[in-house]
Amino acid sequence: MKLPVNLKIMKVHLLSRKRQTIVAMLGVTFGIGMFILMMSFMKGMNDFFEDIMLSVTPDIRIYNDYKTDYSTSVALQYFGGKGNNLVIVRHPRPKQINLNLKNAPGIIRDLQNHSEVEVVSPLLSAQLLFNYGPVQLGAIVDGINVRDEDRLFGLSEKMVSGKPENLLMADNGILLGYKLANKLNVGTGDLVTAVAPSGASLRFRVVGLYKFGIATMDEYKAYVNLTDMQQLLGKSRDYITDIRLKMKNMERAPVHAPTMAKKYGYKADDWETVNASIKAGNLIRDTFTYVLSFTLLLIAGFGIYNIMNMVIIGKMKDIAILKAEGFARKDIVQIFLSQSLIIGFIGSMAGLLLGFLLSYGLSKVPWPEDEWVVIKHFPVNFNTLYYVVGMIFGLLTTGLAGLLPALKASRVDPVAILRG
Repeated sequence: MKLPVNLKIMKVHLLSRKRQTIVAMLGVTFGIGMFILMMSFMKGMNDFFEDIMLSVTPDIRIYNDYKTDYSTSVALQYFGGKGNNLVIVRHPRPKQINLNLKNAPGIIRDLQNHSEVEVVSPLLSAQLLFNYGPVQLGAIVDGINVRDEDRLFGLSEKMVSGKPENLLMADNGILLGYKLANKLNVGTGDLVTAVAPSGASLRFRVVGLYKFGIATMDEYKAYVNLTDMQQLLGKSRDYITDIRLKMKNMERAPVHAPTMAKKYGYKADDWETVNASIKAGNLIRDTFTYVLSFTLLLIAGFGIYNIMNMVIIGKMKDIAILKAEGFARKDIVQIFLSQSLIIGFIGSMAGLLLGFLLSYGLSKVPWPEDEWVVIKHFPVNFNTLYYVVGMIFGLLTTGLAGLLPALKASRVDPVAILRG
């Protein structure tokens, strides 16, 4: 029966000190608003860096790794492994290295039948030289099946001119990074000459330019058909150096990579292993953002605690009169705790709105012009989780900030207060 009375008393207390009430609400509002803004922006930045990372990294890469110790092969070559001769070999060098994957077509067919593999993209990569008058410019040229490459890395979305499919319609076509094209002073439709390490050369026609926003891709990379690369290098049709995979669930890549390495006998790197430093950087930024954001909310909670404490000190005689009239301790706790929760609820709702408006405004701010970065506006992640966490934390901190002063008020001895 006392609940309506308690709520009326709570309402009178809130409205009698409007300035303190508004200041407390604003503390919660700005705390939650800045929490949402920081979380949305930092997560947006992390997503942007991760998208850039994944735009050039397959979920799993299978390849024939270099060996570094050829002592045994050298000893066998010169001594046949016989006798008790002591052989000391310093910095041995191999005579010839074949980096191709043996039975690559069989491995590709097996991977295509794998239930968790979405895309299988074979690759033959080599360092080539492009003739530019008397100068030769070096670049990594990848021989690919363009449709598989497009599905793997979304090449179509990164084209500045032309289309990836043009490789299939042109004899000896080539896709160049736009910075590399600028260096060679060529555009779509022009011819370039590529020279292999063996000295063989082949003229390619530029059928498209792309932009990844990464220096290694835009300035030192090009794509040709897999068969054209095999022809230039003088290799057979089954000569492949890498197989790149896109999994249906990329989070499963670290689980499957070791299994594939053991099954096929080649090195298999998953995307997390290759980009461990980037993942660590994202984790550090996330941790920093969470710590700073929760600090803002805690500061807002302490502000409410101080305000509620001052309210209770100023209402000591009112509390004494209420207790003298028969109000129980739980009624006193209810009156002051409900004040704090009302402040927290209204402040939290306003904070959610403020956080959204600030985040939305930031997402419309143009990114400073940069020839490398392919982004138009500041990246912001509008994750509903941040708003839920902000609301819960706002109510929790304000509830605790009001509970302690409320418990203190409930222990007031009305006789001692009224006597002065």
